[in-house]
Amino acid sequence: MSLTAASSHAPEMPDAPAGSQELPRTFHVRTLGCQMNVHDSERLAGQLVERGYRPVTDVPDAAARATDAGDAGADVVIINTCSVRENAANRLFGNLGQLAAVKRERPGMQIAVGGCLAQQMRAGIVEKAPWVDVVLGTHNLDALPALLERARHNQRAEVEIEESLKVFPSTLPTRRESAYAAWVSISVGCNNTCTFCIVPHLRGKERDRRPGDVLAEVEAVVAQGAIEVTLLGQNVNSYGVGFGDRGAFAKLLRSCGSIEGLERVRFTSPHPAAFTDDVIDAMAETSNVMPTLHMPLQSGSDTVLRAMRRSYRSRKFLGILDRVRDAMPEAAITTDIIVGFPGETEEDFQQTLEVVEASRFSSAFTFQYSPRPGTPAADLPQVPADVVSERYQRLVALQQRITLEENEKQVGRTVEVLVAAGAGRKDADTHRISGRAADNRLVHVALPEGLTEDDRPRPGDMVTTVITHGAPSHLVADSATDAAGTYALRRTRAGDAWAVKEGLLDPHALGAPGAGSILSAPSGPPAGGPVTLGMPALPPR
Repeated sequence: MSLTAASSHAPEMPDAPAGSQELPRTFHVRTLGCQMNVHDSERLAGQLVERGYRPVTDVPDAAARATDAGDAGADVVIINTCSVRENAANRLFGNLGQLAAVKRERPGMQIAVGGCLAQQMRAGIVEKAPWVDVVLGTHNLDALPALLERARHNQRAEVEIEESLKVFPSTLPTRRESAYAAWVSISVGCNNTCTFCIVPHLRGKERDRRPGDVLAEVEAVVAQGAIEVTLLGQNVNSYGVGFGDRGAFAKLLRSCGSIEGLERVRFTSPHPAAFTDDVIDAMAETSNVMPTLHMPLQSGSDTVLRAMRRSYRSRKFLGILDRVRDAMPEAAITTDIIVGFPGETEEDFQQTLEVVEASRFSSAFTFQYSPRPGTPAADLPQVPADVVSERYQRLVALQQRITLEENEKQVGRTVEVLVAAGAGRKDADTHRISGRAADNRLVHVALPEGLTEDDRPRPGDMVTTVITHGAPSHLVADSATDAAGTYALRRTRAGDAWAVKEGLLDPHALGAPGAGSILSAPSGPPAGGPVTLGMPALPPR
């Protein structure tokens, strides 16, 4: 069921807005929230590019119109929303209020709102912000181009919210933000019933992609130059339940190990209740699966976990961490923690602190509980805000101490860093580059003195260095400043892909596939035959 029926027709090339006929029609996507939203935003952008729109960053004359409202100078601004945090709606309408003034001064400008908050609020967004042109939900990303055209033609807002998934987002055209790393969704939706979470209501029940489709997409992005892939799902380790193979996720990880050119595989997020030893074995035994794990704790109190409907207890959680570290001593484990869940006592909170101390997380995403309308926990008696705030500060202080201690233990380690674009805000001042080690820790890397511009590492290249300092939120590797220190640059096809994307390298100058070509690399299975998970073929959906 949908609120309106979208037309399947949209123009091949949108007209330029009145007053700027010489410019192509441009767009800008603002992403709020989780990695799944980043994945969806890339699909929204891909559809617009396919219909003839241009990213505003590619049109300097349009980008020059940018204001402090976050419009980036574009003709079409899409805000892909999140509804997990309590202030999500306030943030959205604050942004929309700023954009309203820009729209009044920019003929032909359109504003679209998508994502979880759009799925939740529906036409309520237009009621509060009538200058919004399009509202679409999480289940019909494919409708964006048609809705934009219909809104322009009809001169009124178009709202379309589907109640169930119509088109799997991963099948849509994609404009990936990164040339060297890619998000690949293995499932959408969630079958869990956590009392604090609105996601299952907004994203629907879990639906798994066919294993061959997942691997085909991974192979495709690697053929385009990516060397790192992150597998996405609301609960990745329940992957396969829909088609009758509870071991499918471990098989998927192992199959990724057979894809030529894929150097790093990550995934997020698993659920402790469904996390099994075959996944640990696959991580430890598959060379390109990275020694990093995001394992949401939420609370260290069994009483609170029960109230949350989290079907595991603290002892099981700690047991998983022990087994992961037995198999991968170098593994960095991160987590999510909620403070002040309804009914949480001081004793419950102390149990959370004890589990955090024992877990030695490399970092943690910590949240003060906020009631989300439509969730069971929203109707429970709430912990006073001042109590929640005080507990939160204690938790943050504890985790900051642990993170610093764990980072200081990294000093002296030799690491290979995948250089990232824009990862270090102070890199220009400190003459460093930044990126991620295999365990996903952020590393700021010093470069040798006298390095020419042509010899600098590019985003997507790999640098081998030694950690010299552990800070509260990052690592520093200044070994290159010592004449006898460790520094080695490995140029990669991912670096070539970044250079081509930036217009710094002619794709036709690249060598054969074996020599690093990204243009002519095969899009099919790697040499040796097709990648298979060893499971029966599935009928088309």
